Amino acid sequence: MAQHIGRKELKKDEIAETLAHGAEAVISHQRLVWIVGGAALAVVLVVVGWRFYTERQTVKAAAALEDAMQVFQARIRPVGEPEQPGEITYVDEKNKYEDAAKKFAQVAQKYSRTWPGQMARYYAGLSDERLGRYDEAQKWLQQVEAIGDAELAALARFQRAQVYEKTGKGEQAAKLYQQLIARPATLVPKPLALLALADHYRKNNPQEAAKLYNQIKSEFADTSLAEEAETRLQLLRPKT
Repeated sequence: MAQHIGRKELKKDEIAETLAHGAEAVISHQRLVWIVGGAALAVVLVVVGWRFYTERQTVKAAAALEDAMQVFQARIRPVGEPEQPGEITYVDEKNKYEDAAKKFAQVAQKYSRTWPGQMARYYAGLSDERLGRYDEAQKWLQQVEAIGDAELAALARFQRAQVYEKTGKGEQAAKLYQQLIARPATLVPKPLALLALADHYRKNNPQEAAKLYNQIKSEFADTSLAEEAETRLQLLRPKT
């Protein structure tokens, strides 16, 4: 004979079941809160940790860059002149730029994700250029253009154009100057790119050079670059 369950007992069972489900829901919700909270905390810790790490790396990179810059800017002293205490000097430019190139390369490789690391690439390119290693210089400068910020990329592009000028690749240089004229930057303003392009045309196309010098004078009057353009324009005019 089946056991008869009265309304009172059934009600108790329903309440108990409801409370059980409610408790499970609360527990599940708490677990979800803890999981989400734990994940959020983990993200925060990662972000803070990464920021702390990158800040420390940037400080270290800046110190290493400064050390390399001291070599790059070191004075060339006459042979026989004693070196002053604490002063970095060289008697030969080649040795100076060889040491600078090595130091900048180390900073660029070790701190590649930092802004000083990007600057180190630029100066590694300059060092190689001073040593006549133009292909290596171009590689460094192209890296700066690829991963550097807009200002540093513009500076690297301008320097690449200068390297092209030195190596007889004037057409490539002119293209880079035109790019900089179309998209000027604070470190490489439009009149500077115009001046460089005008200088490029001085020998083989003096009429185009004169046109560009006059453009600088017209668009950027009362600036030092306008004065420089006037000086170079005067040198273009035939002497009477």
